[in-house]
Amino acid sequence: MPARDPSFAIPGRPERTYPRGGGVEYEGETVFVLTPESDRPDGDLDDLVAAVLEADAYRSGDFMELPMPLYLVRDEGTTDVFRVTVRDGAVRLHVLPETDSEGLRRFYERLRETSDCKWSVTCRTDFG
Repeated sequence: MPARDPSFAIPGRPERTYPRGGGVEYEGETVFVLTPESDRPDGDLDDLVAAVLEADAYRSGDFMELPMPLYLVRDEGTTDVFRVTVRDGAVRLHVLPETDSEGLRRFYERLRETSDCKWSVTCRTDFG
């Protein structure tokens, strides 16, 4: 039986709040964790993510000084916006309130096409 592509069905969406002190916060979280079949250093995974983001299909930015790569990504084809992080040997796709499954799936497909390995995908939620 052929392998099926992973599902990017979104089981829950975070809610955006605007605290009185300013800024934006999110309540709840859905993250798709993309893990390569063989161990890769985070630097190599960040280079891979950067190569995918350099394609014509995306606008992105790494706007914060953090100890790990964090990108805000917009898929120009689907208009989906989501965050991408690289941490602990995995690429993580963070769902935002308006993110749809198609944008996440397209990013995964491009990541898979750009890399030379197979990937596992898990979904983690926290609406605690």
